[in-house]
Amino acid sequence: MDACFEIRDAHLDDAEAIAEIYNHFVLHSIVTFDLEPKSVEKVRDELREGSLPWLVCVYEERVIAYSYASAWKSRCAYEHTVESTLYVSSEFGRRGIGWQLYTELLARLADAGVHTVLGGISVPNDPSSAMHKKLGFELIGTMREVGRKFDRWIDVEYWQKKLS
Repeated sequence: MDACFEIRDAHLDDAEAIAEIYNHFVLHSIVTFDLEPKSVEKVRDELREGSLPWLVCVYEERVIAYSYASAWKSRCAYEHTVESTLYVSSEFGRRGIGWQLYTELLARLADAGVHTVLGGISVPNDPSSAMHKKLGFELIGTMREVGRKFDRWIDVEYWQKKLS
């Protein structure tokens, strides 16, 4: 990937592109446990409600990836722990975009005072597991058969990175 891309905060106008990227994975993969596509309006609502960073990667004026953080749990003692999410358009995968976008998200989370970031990965997903390891996350466990999609049981690995 050449340098003709930009990482920036997500805008409400990005909701359609974000939904398109996400819904591809809903329909064709196990990386999300949603079974039905997400509406553009639902994505807009999530963008409006988010108090943590939502970032997009734009290439030739097109959103090709996004990443965000959300609260891990609602109880107050968890307020310094977040869960991270990253999706790269299927046609732009394995070009280092996810790495750069995730690195920017982690930097912004550190600046915001987040202590711990958790990443959940439906497995098998070797590229995501390898990226988390390379970014300094530690594998902290695997939950066996916690999701069911495409008529099969799916495990989820959890990865953790302390930022402070």
